[in-house]
Amino acid sequence: MATTTSTTGPLGDLRTGFGLIGPRHRRHTLPTEQLDTLALPIGDDGVVVGVDAEGRPAVLGVSRPTAYDIVLIGGLWTAQVLALRAAATGIRVAVETGRPQAWAQLVHAIASQSGMTVHDVGRVPPLGASAGEPVLVVRDCGMRPPRGRVVSAPWQAVLTLLPYLSPVAPRLVRQARLVGVQRVSPDEAAQLGRIMNLPRTEQETLSTLADGVTLWCNERDRSFAMTQATDTETGLLGNARRVD
Repeated sequence: MATTTSTTGPLGDLRTGFGLIGPRHRRHTLPTEQLDTLALPIGDDGVVVGVDAEGRPAVLGVSRPTAYDIVLIGGLWTAQVLALRAAATGIRVAVETGRPQAWAQLVHAIASQSGMTVHDVGRVPPLGASAGEPVLVVRDCGMRPPRGRVVSAPWQAVLTLLPYLSPVAPRLVRQARLVGVQRVSPDEAAQLGRIMNLPRTEQETLSTLADGVTLWCNERDRSFAMTQATDTETGLLGNARRVD
């Protein structure tokens, strides 16, 4: 997966959305009383994945009329924050995981909205995604996620979480439309630099990133963003962390 636009360093030169904003469509809504309770950052047309050094939001348009695969090489905390924010916009979130207990508190917290379900690995049912009911499938299946029964499709994005760079990571990264990389070892950073055609400065930075900072890359752009938890998110998930 090659990208062309360079950045200057962690949280440097992040444009609002950095090419990640999805197509405009009918916005999802929540009752006013639920919005006051959630207090989650919701973008104009998507999910706020983080902010730059000046506090400008980077927005990911998850609901798309075409298949959209995301790979996050990072921590469970970030994946759960993104899942929670997606659910807050009205997206149905289906989590495929071998550790359902790690998601139990989050699912319970938003059970009244019926916005998130948890499934065993390989047991995600057909979800019937549509423009009116978009879906995000979060695959939390460890280092070697099996090929999923449910794949990305129109209005159904798939986010695959990899805790570290595994033997299957190069294939998944090359196939993805968007890749997020959090702190990795210098050896992993060098390998990712080759796979993603990263400049040496960005490659070397990957092994020094703070918790909550992600390098997001798509076909055109690369930008660092820091995910800042709201009080609600911190209460549910704790502070940002790379390793669980």
